Amino acid sequence: MLSTECLCTQLRRASRGVSKLYDDALSAVGINVAQYSLLKHLQRLQQPSISELADALGLDRSTLGRNLRVLETKGLVVMQEGADQRNRIVLLSAQGEQAIIQAFVAWQGVQQLIVQRIGAEQVETLANLLTELQAFD
Repeated sequence: MLSTECLCTQLRRASRGVSKLYDDALSAVGINVAQYSLLKHLQRLQQPSISELADALGLDRSTLGRNLRVLETKGLVVMQEGADQRNRIVLLSAQGEQAIIQAFVAWQGVQQLIVQRIGAEQVETLANLLTELQAFD
């Protein structure tokens, strides 16, 4: 791999590598890290509209819609009509709740692996830096 001074390239490479660790760990549950994140946000927000969920995830509605259709096909989420016809509500199914429980163990294992690899202090520093970078949004 060629070295680079480009921060964007370095972040993308790191993101792909870390995402692969999570994806490999979560594959036994049948989901990837992006789907796990979506399910966890859905669990925390408790029956959000698609717009509310898109805002929480930092995704546009069309991207979120495609991701939700995949999870709906897997039986992990259910879509319902909201207060009016323009608004749809997203619910976790019982199968989705079970997937979160199973996936948490795998997710936690990767979290611990990263702490072991770079140290707890570096993880905290990284989390703070990433939070600052998200402010560019």
